[in-house]
Amino acid sequence: MESGSGFGTLCLLLCLGPVAGFGVDPSLQIDVLAELRLPGSAAGVRQVPGLHNGSKAFLFPDTSRTVKASPETAENFFQKLRNKYEFTILVTLKQAHLNSGVILSIHHLDHRYLELESSGHRNEIRLHYRSGSHRSHTEVFPYILADDKWHRLSLAISASHLILHVDCNKIYERVVEKPFMDLPLGTTFWLGQRNNAHGYFKGIMQDVQLLVMPQGFISQCPDLNRTCPTCNDFHGLVQKIMELQDILAKTSAKLSQAEQRMNKLDQCYCERTCTIKGMTYREFESWTDGCKNCTCMNGTVQCEALICPLSDCPINSALAYVDGKCCKECQSVCIFEGRTYFEGQRETVYSSSGDCVLFECKDHKMQRIPKDSCMTLNCPESQQIPLSHSCCKICKGHDFCTEGHNCMEHSVCRNLDDRAVCSCRDGFRALREDNAYCEDIDECAEGQHYCRENTMCVNTPGSFMCICKTGYIRIDDYSCTEHDECITNQHNCDENALCFNTVGGHNCVCKLGYTGNGTVCKAFCKDGCRNGGACIASNVCACPQGFTGPSCETDIDECGTGRHSCANDTVCFNLDGGYDCRCPHGKNCTGDCIHEDKIKHNGQIWVLENDRCSVCSCQNGYVMCRRMVCDCENPTVDLFCCPECDPRLSSQCLHQSGELSYNSGDSWIQNCQQCRCLQGEVDCWPLPCPEVDCEFSVLPENECCPRCVADPCQADTIRNDITKTCLDETNVVRFTGSSWIKHGTECTLCQCKNGHVCCSVDPQCLQEL
Repeated sequence: MESGSGFGTLCLLLCLGPVAGFGVDPSLQIDVLAELRLPGSAAGVRQVPGLHNGSKAFLFPDTSRTVKASPETAENFFQKLRNKYEFTILVTLKQAHLNSGVILSIHHLDHRYLELESSGHRNEIRLHYRSGSHRSHTEVFPYILADDKWHRLSLAISASHLILHVDCNKIYERVVEKPFMDLPLGTTFWLGQRNNAHGYFKGIMQDVQLLVMPQGFISQCPDLNRTCPTCNDFHGLVQKIMELQDILAKTSAKLSQAEQRMNKLDQCYCERTCTIKGMTYREFESWTDGCKNCTCMNGTVQCEALICPLSDCPINSALAYVDGKCCKECQSVCIFEGRTYFEGQRETVYSSSGDCVLFECKDHKMQRIPKDSCMTLNCPESQQIPLSHSCCKICKGHDFCTEGHNCMEHSVCRNLDDRAVCSCRDGFRALREDNAYCEDIDECAEGQHYCRENTMCVNTPGSFMCICKTGYIRIDDYSCTEHDECITNQHNCDENALCFNTVGGHNCVCKLGYTGNGTVCKAFCKDGCRNGGACIASNVCACPQGFTGPSCETDIDECGTGRHSCANDTVCFNLDGGYDCRCPHGKNCTGDCIHEDKIKHNGQIWVLENDRCSVCSCQNGYVMCRRMVCDCENPTVDLFCCPECDPRLSSQCLHQSGELSYNSGDSWIQNCQQCRCLQGEVDCWPLPCPEVDCEFSVLPENECCPRCVADPCQADTIRNDITKTCLDETNVVRFTGSSWIKHGTECTLCQCKNGHVCCSVDPQCLQEL
């Protein structure tokens, strides 16, 4: 009882102890709203009540405005940001529904060094920035921010690590390209807009800050900086210590038993043998296997590459490979027209008249031999290929490998146009220059593997395997974790999301055809759902009554198909999304409806008084209502319900260049982005690119998507593998991604790219010398 009381007292002390507050060094903080002195310095922006009682916020309305820092204020901002790679953007905002606007933008001409925007049209948060390779990047985070509700947003960047918090919940965590913040003179700082004409943010903002430090989200959400353990944490820690003590006691007992057995084995002697390719070898026995010398050591085969002896060949002979042997041996040769041929090799020579003459090396001389009789070829002359050792041609695609080859184990024969060559299989390297003999690459010993946390690398012929350590379970082929929240269903992913287990947690990603943050996924229909249809699954629209088609674009002709309920004494007239039963002239028809205490005749159509965008009709005593169909070709279309049909200048958008204007609903492509005009707002998002699954890639000039390249020195983007290092010219180990000035030079810059050293000379540096 006393021990329990003492434990509770200790827990209470821990839980009630003071928690250090999170202070921010003023030299690392940029209070944007205070520095811009709003609203006095920006016409059109006015002060309004904020999220909390007594807090100040500022309304950014739907009017022309210029909220731009003065050159002096902007330079004060940039002195803190310039050449920094760790900073956090903080803002509390309430964005108007469906608005697509820029929260803040730091750009020079067309180069966006740091720009944060929220798209209400596509329900996305976007971050635009530039990397060290001077390339523009855009990170897209599917999230609904423009919902006319208050949100606290934090975007923390620490080199290549990025974390997005919304309302103190971590929404996304990614590895991105390292930002480049070498801000040139003339760079501008805008708030609530990209420039004078584009990206107007509509809504309320307060507490806009830039913190030049990582994890600045803690100042916005101090509860995330929980330095004191809770009682639950303390109970768990004590329980874990007790489990470890139990494991230690059991392990000690097993170790004692093992020592006793080992003492008995000291009196035994067992010789271990090696079995390979059906042959058994004794301890320390050696043999030659292809191009390797092998020895049986303690039951394990250990092989080293065979070192061929240096030998001088007599006159009229030279070293050449012999079938079945790894090293070259002296072979008889012939000298013909300045070239060397070995015994039995043939060569064709064509006379001035075009006749083919065949020679063969015999007894140190090239002797003319009769030509072989040539078979008739069943391919056109354009597909016939001449050979250097025969006067007969062959058809393109001839299989030389079936005629015999010298490719040994782990080497495969490959056909060229005029001969066969040997090639090492994947995961093997050549032991001699003709690739006839190959050896396995030990990716584990050479660090050429991708095994990650909690795994052990095991070499296999031609590849490797990542084996989970004891007590861990597999995440994927290269990493393991102590607990799989996805398999045990201890996750918060939406039913239309995929769960990916990670070390210490999990990630939720919406399935293809759905959009959202993973915890909430909504169906996405690529072409949208028209005529009031609703997207209920990936590219599946639920159409309202009266419409059909993949996008609900087709009106059903109820009259023509007989799918109506008009009485026999009425006439059916087809309408968009429905039909109308009308009485013939002079007759009195039944089927009237009562709507809002008023009589509506059968087939009558009217607009709701409290919703001018909904149309109702009376059909055989039933009232049917639906959203109005927007027909922009109708000159009487209601622009309030159909803003995309608004032809007025106020609904048009100006192109980024300022030379073209677009109507609402128009789309265009600009700088690898898809842009759209809607109700006078321009919204642009990156063009989709196919997944680039390669180690090295390059983005060619004037193209939008990267391509794979084999030469790492041509690549401007690499998939970094921290296990691969480089040796510089002074034998210093360099990690991948590191750069240095080549020893003994001033203008040669070298970089380690996944084990490859790439060097280049800076011409401008040479001119300055």
